[in-house]
Amino acid sequence: MKKMVFIFTLVIGGFSHAVFAQQDPNSNLEYTMTIEEQIMLFGGFAIAVIGIFVFLARDAILRKKTRYDKEEFESKKDKTYEKYHSDWTDDYVDFTYTRPSQDDSEFQKAARNSTLPDYYKILGLPRTATSDEIKKKYRELAKKLHPDRSKDEKTKETMAEINTAYEVLSDKGRREKYDKYLSVD
Repeated sequence: MKKMVFIFTLVIGGFSHAVFAQQDPNSNLEYTMTIEEQIMLFGGFAIAVIGIFVFLARDAILRKKTRYDKEEFESKKDKTYEKYHSDWTDDYVDFTYTRPSQDDSEFQKAARNSTLPDYYKILGLPRTATSDEIKKKYRELAKKLHPDRSKDEKTKETMAEINTAYEVLSDKGRREKYDKYLSVD
């Protein structure tokens, strides 16, 4: 390290001497460098650049092997260790915009137009109904109003409404979204 500092000082000193010699207004001296001096100067700069590079890359060059590097783990094969133990993932924040789901946009549009049907009324249930109560009531209405049992043309439409109501209310996520937009009404 001391050699590098000495060489660096020598190179900078030689460079500054050449620069200041040419800036003296009273001096009529012109400093010309010989080929050997140019080679020495270029060599000094090359050594300095290589030294700086080695100094900055010393951690990668002298890297000590960890237990993970020495042994064969399953996570090495599919890179899960790097995925979950990387310094890059410690403070990762996902800034991506998530689009509203199709249910969200449909419920929101229907709530704005005041055309959002009350699926609880269609099934004849209170808003506090559990999933078991919803399933029981749906099966009861499906047996009663199935188009195969009744020849009335309205039963197909009614059955479609009941199916839609059951699809929305039986799914927990869709029910929460529906309830959110139903309470806005």
